[in-house]
Amino acid sequence: MNTRILVVLSLLVGIGAVLHTVVPPIIYGVKPDMLLSMMFLGIMLVPKTKYVVVLAIATGIISALTTQAPGGQIANMIDKPITALLFFGLFLFVKDRIPGKVSAPVLAAIGTIISGSIFLGSALYIVGLMDGAFLALFLTVVLPAAALNTLFMAIIYPIVQRIFKRTQPLPIS
Repeated sequence: MNTRILVVLSLLVGIGAVLHTVVPPIIYGVKPDMLLSMMFLGIMLVPKTKYVVVLAIATGIISALTTQAPGGQIANMIDKPITALLFFGLFLFVKDRIPGKVSAPVLAAIGTIISGSIFLGSALYIVGLMDGAFLALFLTVVLPAAALNTLFMAIIYPIVQRIFKRTQPLPIS
């Protein structure tokens, strides 16, 4: 593994951790996961399986440490690796077919909905609140988070892509 790539990915995880910590909770300690959008950005910048796995595990641990949702620690550890691998597969599928400026926000929305569904399902199962709470939390937390991550990715991805084209900090081969 390349140290420069790991440093860039760790910076993204660090930025995401700060964003994840400062975003206020909406309902029952559940809040939009801005760390997720940084994980998506890292996957799009370095689309290699070994880096995706490392990024998913690191994101899951950091997200579990900063969550306030009941049952969120275990749910984050379940959610992030599954979401990262599904997002990675979707990204590889559309990478050469759709321009990045279009695919990045769309994939961020899809990835956030996948992540939110897995997170809520596992957290509610762990806590034991499966009856009726999923739909309410999905509508009030996951969908606004998907909209926020879509907007965030639409703004950030072209900027980061332009910076990486100019400076070429990552030796991706």
